[in-house]
Amino acid sequence: MSPKASFLPILLVLAACSQQPAAPVTDAVVRLPAATGRPGAAYFTLHGGEKGRTLVSVSSPSAGRTEMHDMTMSDGMMTMTPLTNGVAIPAKGQVRFESGGKHVMLFDVKPGLKSGDAVQLRFTFSNGETAAVSAKAEAPGGGDMHSGH
Repeated sequence: MSPKASFLPILLVLAACSQQPAAPVTDAVVRLPAATGRPGAAYFTLHGGEKGRTLVSVSSPSAGRTEMHDMTMSDGMMTMTPLTNGVAIPAKGQVRFESGGKHVMLFDVKPGLKSGDAVQLRFTFSNGETAAVSAKAEAPGGGDMHSGH
């Protein structure tokens, strides 16, 4: 093998490493409900990838239903608005779902989940792409804005 040919595999590996991670979702956690019958919440970071993508839904076998919401300050009051038209993530950009901002509400959470458990989340994007992510369950509290929801 010539010296030039031996560098080709290294260059291909380096090129692959320099690209943005292919995973559309990272840093997923689920905040468990404070009381039985209350909703939990999912937080994560969405990545737009090379072309951008739009999240249209998130589901979980650990919840009866899910809803995407955004918290905003309006006239000194926090208001929660459903995100019914999806969430666009720009190319090479990211959108964070976090406490006090965008989040996914998990209603009718299966009993028995405890801090440290893995909660499966399924993300569906407008281009038909899906991603299955295992989120770590966290104890309730910690600044969650939904204790009165």
